[in-house]
Amino acid sequence: MIKTVSINLLIVLLTFQGFSQVQETNPPEYIKTITFKSRTSPQGQLPILRLGEAFYLEFDVLTTDEPDFYYVIEHYNYDWTESNLVKMEYMLGFDNFRIVDYENSFNAFQLYSHYRLPIPNRQTRGLKKTGNYLISIYNEDEELMFTRKFMIYKQEVAVGVEVKRKRDVRFIEEKQTVDIVINSGSLNLNNPMETIKTVIIQNNNLNTSIKDVKPQYIIGKELIYRYLNRTSFWGSNEFRFFESKDVRAASIGVQFIDLKEIYHGYLFTDIVRFDRPYTYNPDINGNFQITAIDRDNVDIEADYTNMHFSLLYPKLNDGSKIYIYGNYNNYALNEGNQLTYNSRSGNYQAIMKLKQGFYNYKYVIVDGKGNLDEGKISGDFWQTENNYKVLVYYRDLGARYDKLIGFGEATSVNISN
Repeated sequence: MIKTVSINLLIVLLTFQGFSQVQETNPPEYIKTITFKSRTSPQGQLPILRLGEAFYLEFDVLTTDEPDFYYVIEHYNYDWTESNLVKMEYMLGFDNFRIVDYENSFNAFQLYSHYRLPIPNRQTRGLKKTGNYLISIYNEDEELMFTRKFMIYKQEVAVGVEVKRKRDVRFIEEKQTVDIVINSGSLNLNNPMETIKTVIIQNNNLNTSIKDVKPQYIIGKELIYRYLNRTSFWGSNEFRFFESKDVRAASIGVQFIDLKEIYHGYLFTDIVRFDRPYTYNPDINGNFQITAIDRDNVDIEADYTNMHFSLLYPKLNDGSKIYIYGNYNNYALNEGNQLTYNSRSGNYQAIMKLKQGFYNYKYVIVDGKGNLDEGKISGDFWQTENNYKVLVYYRDLGARYDKLIGFGEATSVNISN
């Protein structure tokens, strides 16, 4: 009897694990600057790629021993549960091979190796299915170093995206709403209320995306989404930014620099903005761009600098924590980008080692219960320029996986009522 109960419990646990949503694993401190590059996806942005499009995964390893790394690619459903496809159904060739393309840094104080994984390559000749993918990087001891999500789509439907002010007057000054119209054209969608799934992403941040929004109306070939609350986001504020393309001189946002074991850049002390009027300040919506002056190949010639952040904010005694937030580390919240309170200066401070470039960032608060508040320090304004991406998934009756059949994009530059 005990043995039967144990077996049943094991089956339940395995079933639960099989349907759990996969979360991205962040790298150890010595792995930095993870980026996807392709013809249509600029460096540092969320990789949403066309079916058949070549791309590269690149990252730096801040050691001198040139370690070996291996990659594994897996297919997932729209909600990041594992799909029912076996590898040979979605992949041409094989994975789990060593990454052989890497170069050592040149003329930099911080020694590092730059790794580059092209897809397709000689072993992995291509990916055949649309949908969600997870690429996992392992070291030679089969220890997981990090994972990254990417999406592959085929434009089979037209996706119209428009950004509106919040229709609920209680939040009309702080929120933005995303309206969507999907036109299926010649594609016959069976029971779209159940078979169509949409995901709305603000500023390339999957952590705050809105999932599984169903159409409100179906008129002919059009699926219409015009919700009051379901598709609304906090407007937040324009990202702060700095530039470190010249390590020998202070640049945008940098107060002064100092050379120790490597270069150190000290940013101007930031202040809260939630209680100040909105001011338009062009940004790149949380992304980053590696750049360095007088360098031919920034992949291996751009240096790493210790950037010193400082925020004037009263000490939090309720268990809340403040983090530096942005796409530079995939919007992660961990010890590496957490600020600590300095009682002598009265500021929150942090030091992060970042490759030379142009960076967007903001300060966010996570309370003692783990709730993220992006606007508590920066404020929320309906005028803020944000980028929105909409992914449309379809699983036909009897199908075994979620196809990614449409992609649409808009910004709130021309936001309307």
